[in-house]
Amino acid sequence: MVIKTLLDTDLYKFTTSYAYIKLFPYALGTFSFKDRDETEYTEGFLNALKNEIHNLALVALRKEELEYMCAHCRFLPRVYWEWLSSFRFNPDKISVYLDEEHHLHMEVTDFLYKVTLYEVPLLAIISEIKNQFLNRIPDRQVIIDRLSDKVNLSNEHHILFSEFGTRRRFSFDVHETVVSYLKEYAHYCTGTSNCYLAMKYDMRPMGTHPHEWFMFHGAQFGYKHANYMALENWVNVYDGDLGTALSDTYTSDSFLSNFSRKQAKLFDGVRCDSGNEFDFTDRLIERYKELGIDPTTKTIIFSNALDFEKALRLFEYCQGKIRCSFGIGTNLTNDTGYIPSNIVMKLSRCKMNVNQEWRECVKLSDDMGKHMGSGAEVEACLYELRLK
Repeated sequence: MVIKTLLDTDLYKFTTSYAYIKLFPYALGTFSFKDRDETEYTEGFLNALKNEIHNLALVALRKEELEYMCAHCRFLPRVYWEWLSSFRFNPDKISVYLDEEHHLHMEVTDFLYKVTLYEVPLLAIISEIKNQFLNRIPDRQVIIDRLSDKVNLSNEHHILFSEFGTRRRFSFDVHETVVSYLKEYAHYCTGTSNCYLAMKYDMRPMGTHPHEWFMFHGAQFGYKHANYMALENWVNVYDGDLGTALSDTYTSDSFLSNFSRKQAKLFDGVRCDSGNEFDFTDRLIERYKELGIDPTTKTIIFSNALDFEKALRLFEYCQGKIRCSFGIGTNLTNDTGYIPSNIVMKLSRCKMNVNQEWRECVKLSDDMGKHMGSGAEVEACLYELRLK
């Protein structure tokens, strides 16, 4: 089994799940898989994937894991973890097949508070068994040597970073090797997004909210109001905890124009996940100053396909202007000498209850070519936001 525990996932999956339960308990959604590399998969791979999907039904939260999460996530009530201990993945909810060109298609549909929990484990499974079928064998010494250079750079320059590479890791074993090394040698590693490894290695579990939270609000309440309402509702659930705002679901320009003074003061900082990070830094600092806020009291978390060399350039650029930290994923958990998979699962449609019609979800990245959604809906979103 690739996934052996419910905690082998990112913390923000649990925080988002609870937010759906609290505010939108009847909402439904579909997560859809996309391979940006257009990989051609084999029938053998598909059979192995289906076997792992079948095995997901056996995964459950253990008593000691429940107690750990209750003790280390005060922002999530015990009742949530007790509910989660009864949760089981349902393989019947997962539709998976290869088309005539051997491209992989996968969708999961369920209540949003449940279906959000499928995303990260499924991506981790696909990445790991894809590497198995390509006969890729990682060299542990290569992994450690590359990791050592990164950790030394972080230690030398005092660069704060967290690890969150679960979804596109090479394998669980590689992931654990990385986290154990970070625990022992990385003085400025603030934690890991993976809850199981955080528990095992006594590290801080890290995470806030994902693009899907904003995509849901955009589909249900309109794109003009999506950023504002998503942040307001996050505050309604978490009352100031988990205070990093994601900036790029509908482009950072749209986000910054709607970033209110109340939200700018309340949220500890902003996460930048696409686009030109240096330009975004300047624009965010300018926005804070417009709102009468000292930007040196706020933090940017950079998380867009980073390596440590780029992190150092950004770190130096931010000095004296604004605090910064880094969320680094694939460059930590899939830097083995092989080309990592470029795979994602995103919320593709949603509805507020069973009686409502389905509404398509879209994402407008600051990176060219990474918009998600049908052409017609992306155009409608661009038009509504006056971006075209």
